[in-house]
Amino acid sequence: MPSDPRLARLRDLIADLGTKLDIDLAIRLWDGEAIPLGPRWSGDFAIAVRDPRAVTRLLRRPRLPTLIDLLAEGLIELEGGTLLDLALRRGEKGTRGLARSVNKLAAARAVLPFLFGPGISSADHAYAGAQKARTEEGRDDKAQVQFHYDLSNAFYALFLDPEMVYSCAYFPEWQDGLATAQKAKLEMICRKLRLAPGERFLDIGCGWGGLVCHAAQHHGVQAHGVTLSQAQFDFAREKVKRLGLEDRVTIELRDFRSLKDMEFDKVASIGMFEHVGLDNRDGYFSHIKSLLRPRGIYLHHAIARPMKRTEREFRKKRPEFAALVNYIFPGGELDHIGGTTDAMERNGFEIHDTEGWREHYGRTCRLWTENLYANRAAAEAEVGAAKTRIWLVYLAGCALAFERGSVNIFQTVATKKARGASGLPATRGDLYAGPIV
Repeated sequence: MPSDPRLARLRDLIADLGTKLDIDLAIRLWDGEAIPLGPRWSGDFAIAVRDPRAVTRLLRRPRLPTLIDLLAEGLIELEGGTLLDLALRRGEKGTRGLARSVNKLAAARAVLPFLFGPGISSADHAYAGAQKARTEEGRDDKAQVQFHYDLSNAFYALFLDPEMVYSCAYFPEWQDGLATAQKAKLEMICRKLRLAPGERFLDIGCGWGGLVCHAAQHHGVQAHGVTLSQAQFDFAREKVKRLGLEDRVTIELRDFRSLKDMEFDKVASIGMFEHVGLDNRDGYFSHIKSLLRPRGIYLHHAIARPMKRTEREFRKKRPEFAALVNYIFPGGELDHIGGTTDAMERNGFEIHDTEGWREHYGRTCRLWTENLYANRAAAEAEVGAAKTRIWLVYLAGCALAFERGSVNIFQTVATKKARGASGLPATRGDLYAGPIV
């Protein structure tokens, strides 16, 4: 590679930053040299800048989507691990006050020459369709769902458990593996719904069929699942056939809003509400109510963000969440738990229990990240290197968000409101009595 006159100044700037930091990390530039960001770099993890175009694009558009695109294209790479590893590298000094200690003139001389280099992105990895919720008309949820879920069943199998359960697992013991924890989650949902043989059970957004099959096999219900993902539908139908459950489980490729003149004893929505949109809360819960018998039980399992001082402030999207929506979950919005329970009560539900599972989801996402990283070569062969890199950032970022408490997840149990007794036991002791798996 011909010598780049800009390299020396950039290298000197990074080295100067390294004298002010104590991070077990290095920056590796496109000439192959690694510059430690502190005296204790162990040599096993680095942020690699593969091409000067990466610096140019970050200077011209210093936003999170730019960084995600650069990671997807391999112009910036995490060598030796994932964001989870990067989070462990921060030293005691941190980065507070770093900007004030930098020689501004030297920094300008080092980075400004990169403004004039080539920096055009080779691809756009974000969702290109419309995402705005249209409360009266609805929106093309199917296209948005399929952007996320129809990557490849084989891709998801590289990091999910054997039952292909793509939602927060439940760990009776923190050391439990993913397969054990997902079985425990399915069983806990069935216990909270108090499923009984012969009951009619609806799973909205049934994914690859894990919950409906478990409910039919272990609780004797007549289970019905709906999904908008073609890939999930095909897999779930085949699973039902393989398990010999065709007389007890039905799967439809169908928007749940089109379910009419049907009544179920129990309904679950597991990780689907995030696709609904905040302006559609009332219509969502009102329709679920219409599908339930009086005092039928509904279990609502959804990610939530902490509430802000006002609803208006809450609806402002942070850059990292906006990036998540554009690159991973088009059309997605996260409610706060108060907004969800308010909407449920407005639309005829009596709420009985709300349980936080935040740390369970942190561990779930961490295990998913580790699985995908271990199988990244197979993932790249299945969906391409760019998608694999984006998903590694996404899963690791979610793990850190749940672990740090910047995002939550709750399971809420409610019944369709009616006069008199709820029909629930006096206590919830039976839910946790004895082994869960």
